[in-house]
Amino acid sequence: MSDSRTPAQIEADIVRRRDLLAETLDEIGVRVHPKTIIGDAKARVAATVDHTAGRAFVAANRLLTDVRARFVHHDGAPRLERVVPVALAVVGVVGLLALSTRKRKV
Repeated sequence: MSDSRTPAQIEADIVRRRDLLAETLDEIGVRVHPKTIIGDAKARVAATVDHTAGRAFVAANRLLTDVRARFVHHDGAPRLERVVPVALAVVGVVGLLALSTRKRKV
């Protein structure tokens, strides 16, 4: 198997491959450096937290929108047939809690 390249071409090829190898080794050194590993881990955790927080926000927003739709008409007016019973129930529960707290203190 004969090589038709000149010695200068072979030498240039060796220099080019040596440079590529040096770049690869530098990149590996950066990747395995503890600061890089910690930084990558922090970035993954932050991305996970952001994703989880985003999903929680979407879920809470959907829930609030659904609750609002049950108690408010599309034009913004309250649905009194739903608001009044809920308000009375809340007042009743708060009243019962206040009475039970007073009885315990006495």
